[in-house]
Amino acid sequence: MHIFIMRHGDAQQSGYQDSQRELTQRGIVEVSAMATRLQHASTKIDHVLISPYKRAQQTASIVLSALPYEPTTSTIDLITPSGSPSHVHDYIDGMQGIKQLNGLLIISHMPLVSFLVAELTYEKSAPIFQTAAIAEIDYDLEKMKGHLSEITSPNHFE
Repeated sequence: MHIFIMRHGDAQQSGYQDSQRELTQRGIVEVSAMATRLQHASTKIDHVLISPYKRAQQTASIVLSALPYEPTTSTIDLITPSGSPSHVHDYIDGMQGIKQLNGLLIISHMPLVSFLVAELTYEKSAPIFQTAAIAEIDYDLEKMKGHLSEITSPNHFE
């Protein structure tokens, strides 16, 4: 199975409660570029886990509208910026139907996305994510670990 971990697009910086910050125009452009990348990925995304924060919900909306199919979605409180990577790991491994998934997309925030890559991979590296960047992990469900195959960011398309 492939796990895609995506950070939300660029968001408003100040004057808003963190959970209510919206994507900026730049964030919309970034996410649109990365949605096209996911649209052409060789792995079909069957399920999407989304943070309840507004900028992550907006990111998910853009990504989902670009896909030529409709994956199932779940909004979960575990994947907010202060979420626990080990709790998210346990959640993924315990998901009903996980063995039937080809691809799982997680749309969340720094620092969780970085720590989650370290938690789910043998390499245990915690990369810094540019906004709208996506890490792809080739995940072994039996070993409950995987290998980081690549990180793609909107800069790759400029």
